[in-house]
Amino acid sequence: MINNPRGRKPAFDPAKAVAHLRSADKKLAALMDRVGPFALRLDASPSPFESLIESILYQQLHGKAAATIHRRVREIYGGDPAPQALLDTPDDRLRAAGVSMNKIKALRDLATRTLDGTVPSHAAIVKMSDADIVERLTEVRGIGRWSVEMLLIFRLGRPDVLPADDYGIRKGFAVAFNKRDLPLRADLEKRGERWRPYRTVASWYLWRAAALPKT
Repeated sequence: MINNPRGRKPAFDPAKAVAHLRSADKKLAALMDRVGPFALRLDASPSPFESLIESILYQQLHGKAAATIHRRVREIYGGDPAPQALLDTPDDRLRAAGVSMNKIKALRDLATRTLDGTVPSHAAIVKMSDADIVERLTEVRGIGRWSVEMLLIFRLGRPDVLPADDYGIRKGFAVAFNKRDLPLRADLEKRGERWRPYRTVASWYLWRAAALPKT
């Protein structure tokens, strides 16, 4: 994950989080020394509907190609579409923008579930627990747990999210803890119990561990 240094700061106290992690896990503290100061900045915070449109369009594509398709879709509507406008758009117009049929079906399901209230508004989602957000948003076709975890971290700034299935997290864990193999989800979650309630901060450091020069 690449943070945006000019974005919003998370709502929790980073200094308190870093101090907690240092005292809770000496090996993680050594990684933190190598990486440097915690510098997570949040992306712009549109509605969950808009965030998930982007998530669906970016799936399984390289960043530049996905950004081009996302731009073309927004050009259709002069910005991010409203749910009903998305439902009213013919398939061939979205296909002309580069959107696959599977993703069109996912976008239509997202729009439908936004209109029926399954996907909450921004005002509503900020009051929900992480678990409730995961449960609600993964009802949308094409949206898995990982996509929601990225929203929790990089859009909402929730402090205690550990994307245990993320390759970068697993790779960073192996580097930080001198493991030859990538950890199982259960092993990562077990170690992560030490990091509560700031597993987001630990995750940020693990993402950067794989990019460190070998010692």
